[in-house]
Order: sequence, then C-alpha cells, then structure tokens
Amino acid sequence: MRALVLMALLAAGTAYAQATPVGLWHNIDDKTGEAKAAIRIVDNGGVLSGKVEKRLASNAKPDAVCVECRDERKDKPMDGLEIIRGAKKAEGKDVWEGGRILDPENGKEYTLRLTPVEAGKKLEVRGSFGPFGRTQTWVRVQ
Repeated sequence: MRALVLMALLAAGTAYAQATPVGLWHNIDDKTGEAKAAIRIVDNGGVLSGKVEKRLASNAKPDAVCVECRDERKDKPMDGLEIIRGAKKAEGKDVWEGGRILDPENGKEYTLRLTPVEAGKKLEVRGSFGPFGRTQTWVRVQ
C-alpha cells in the first residue's frame, strides 16, 4: 500500500513539475506549421528567462544575427539569443507574466504572458503591446 501511495505522489509531482513554462519548447510558424526554433526556458530564483537554443526552420542561416535588435542583443547570434526576460508566476494562478518577449525578426519587445495548457504539454505564449497582441502555442520537447 505504501508503494502505491509513494508512486501516486511521485506521479503527481512529475505532472505538477510539467505544468510550468520551464523546459525546452518548439515554437511553431503561424503560416507553415513548421517548428521554427527550440527555446529553453529556465527559472532563476522565481524569474523566468528563455533563449533560442537552436533555430530549426529549413531556411535558417547558420550565421544569422539579430540585426533588428535595439539593445545589447544587437548583432548577437540568433542561436543563444535571450528572447524571454523577467516573467514571474502570478499569485494563485498557473500563469507567468510581467516579463518581456523579443521578436528577433523585427527587434520589437512585447509584454509577456505564459500559460501552460494541456497538462503542460503546450504553452500559450502571448506577446502584447497595449490592447493589441498575439498568442502562439508552443509544444514541449522536454
């Protein structure tokens, strides 16, 4: 009986651990449905950040840099580029917000909201500017 209880607790802990944005994700191109990049989100003392681990799109140039970036990321390689900064878990919700997300294709930063869905298998990533915004669904790799 104790073994069953222990297994249930471990399974619940694993499921809970996956209902977080922390992990490796594929962002999906809205037009082609193709995975564009592998993005790793990490937790640094309750504050999330995320970097492009590897670009996956078939047309990705290996030596591409962020030409459109306007801060210290300008002309930095796309692979390894930090695109998520400063997101924190909202009190009492399974939502992380208050951070910023960079679109390296146009160099613009947007207010960020991350919401795990489907038991953490997918992540709704919302970037907004005032009342305008767009939501992408990313797929968990690990």
